[in-house]
Amino acid sequence: MSSQPSAPKPLSGQSQQPLKHALYANEEQRQQLIAELTELFGERVHTALPVREQHGQGEDSYGCYPPDAVVYLHSTEEVAELMQRCHHYRVPVIPFGAGSSVEGQLLALHGGICIDLSEMDQVLQVNAEDMDCRVQTGVTREALNQELRYQGIFFPIDPGANASIGGMVSTRASGTNAVRYGTMRDNVMGLTVVTPDGRIIKTGGRSRKSSAGYDLTRLYTGSEGTLGVITEVQLKLHPIPTVIKAATCQFEDLASAVDTVISVMQCAIPVARIELLNHLQMQACINYSDLTGFDAKPTLFFEFHGTEASVAEQIDLLQEIAESFGSSQFNWAESTEDRNALWKARHQAYFAALSLLPGASALTTDLCVPISALAEAILFAEKEALMTGLTCPIVGHVGDGNFHMLILFDEQNQEQKTKAKQLSQSLVKKALELEGTCTGEHGIGFGKKEYLLQEHGEGVEVMKGLKAMMDPHCIMNPGKVFD
Repeated sequence: MSSQPSAPKPLSGQSQQPLKHALYANEEQRQQLIAELTELFGERVHTALPVREQHGQGEDSYGCYPPDAVVYLHSTEEVAELMQRCHHYRVPVIPFGAGSSVEGQLLALHGGICIDLSEMDQVLQVNAEDMDCRVQTGVTREALNQELRYQGIFFPIDPGANASIGGMVSTRASGTNAVRYGTMRDNVMGLTVVTPDGRIIKTGGRSRKSSAGYDLTRLYTGSEGTLGVITEVQLKLHPIPTVIKAATCQFEDLASAVDTVISVMQCAIPVARIELLNHLQMQACINYSDLTGFDAKPTLFFEFHGTEASVAEQIDLLQEIAESFGSSQFNWAESTEDRNALWKARHQAYFAALSLLPGASALTTDLCVPISALAEAILFAEKEALMTGLTCPIVGHVGDGNFHMLILFDEQNQEQKTKAKQLSQSLVKKALELEGTCTGEHGIGFGKKEYLLQEHGEGVEVMKGLKAMMDPHCIMNPGKVFD
């Protein structure tokens, strides 16, 4: 099994030529397709290099592979029309939402057509009594909650970035609220999907459960654009809590912070969020987000949702547990402004971490382990990072056993690149030994294909069989999830 990605890894920020493969259309056929799409969609077809480069990369360090063209679409029917033509010409298709993916999902490795779905941004239906809604794929989570704010309901999945709902479905995203509200897998009720040959299908529905046939909704959720194009999403919503309070506490060592998390979860305290930042990540956030009143120590961020009585009870129990592990500086953020400032700093953690070494590239890990194994996994990660000498801040949605180490390295330094790759491999190996996973929420994309093989073995062959059956010409986001 190769320890390297199947395509050459470009220098970050450099635009690369697509890989040539006989499976796909030649240059003349691609230009014919672009001419037909231009006739159909007019000025919404873009071939200028800056637009293509913008759409040929995400928030990762895998560089830029621009598509042959970018097409902005407005409806499911338009997506179907485009897919029929791409299927006919055998031209790859890469769906694009907000561009916030971190595992190379947006690289046009074989060129092709990037479908920009950001203008499919309508909230189609809100059923407040049933607490569900239907949205177009390009609606962002912030825009959706803005639409819902006066109806007493909200959509809780919060991956940090203002991602599109379709993109969140595609990567099976989760984020800071997952410990209480679950992941996208738990909150998607149904989908409208355009298949690779241009058929429009609907999966799931508005009922809260169903035993009708294969669960295609779950199959497409997390498929990373490799099986079809998601154009509409039916979502579960939740009531806005009566009381929301946030708190932070700091510790002298990472082990005490992690042990606090494990105890909180084992005591079944229904916290809405538990976020861990190690001392390096805390230092980065203090500097980048102007956090005041904090030291560069391992820190836990908490949020509590409920009634006055239930939140007060949760707070008392949590503070007692934290103090038993030596916590200090137990601070509250009760006002909306204070809470927003706290969570804004947490959401900026990725860019704060990058600011520790300006100009550095980053390799992002996304490990998730059973909660009882969390301490072993995180302490192992920090120990391994110290041995490499690289700068490696840690942040995590630790209430569900998910944490990220951001491995910073100089792209021009081969020794650092090798150390970064070896460290990532070591951490994944440890997570799998602990019966965890190589990715809790970011997906496989281009960057973690080798780890998928390690995790699922022969199961990957079954996945490939499904892919071959559903996308026989392999035009849907090729080179992602597996080769």
